[in-house]
Amino acid sequence: MTLGNISSSIVLIRAHKVLLDSDLAALYGVTIKRFNEQVRRNAIRFPADFMFQLTAAEVESLRSQIATLKPGRGKHRKYRPYAFTEHGAIMAAMVLNSARAVEMSVYVGRACVRLREVLSANTELAQRLEELEARLSQKVESHDQAIAGILEMLRKLMNPPATRAIGFTSGSDK
Repeated sequence: MTLGNISSSIVLIRAHKVLLDSDLAALYGVTIKRFNEQVRRNAIRFPADFMFQLTAAEVESLRSQIATLKPGRGKHRKYRPYAFTEHGAIMAAMVLNSARAVEMSVYVGRACVRLREVLSANTELAQRLEELEARLSQKVESHDQAIAGILEMLRKLMNPPATRAIGFTSGSDK
């Protein structure tokens, strides 16, 4: 499994970047049942900021986004999945204590760091884009005023004021 695969498995739930238990179980080379069994047996190692169980609404939202149900009887999960933060995923590797789990925990850590770097770069880019928009807005506003002034001058030139004849006129010319 590559960093890209792990990064694509990371989802945002409750403002946390998490990996689902099914993704971690596949990553660590164990069944979901065994994975969750080991987590339950070591529940003290998984505080709320390491792991949480998804609500029914969150599960439905994920199903609509990534189609987690497989066709056929008995092919789908009976229980709501657990979500693991970066620290929870690494702790799960320590609980499983297999060579593959330890190796994959390094990949998980690297994927999370890479994701943080990408998000940081996007935040900086968004800030620079906002600054550019503000400067352009100011320039457009000043250009609009200049164009409005030019148009006003052109209107005045196109409609010159009525002029009176120069010189003496007789009463009959009026």
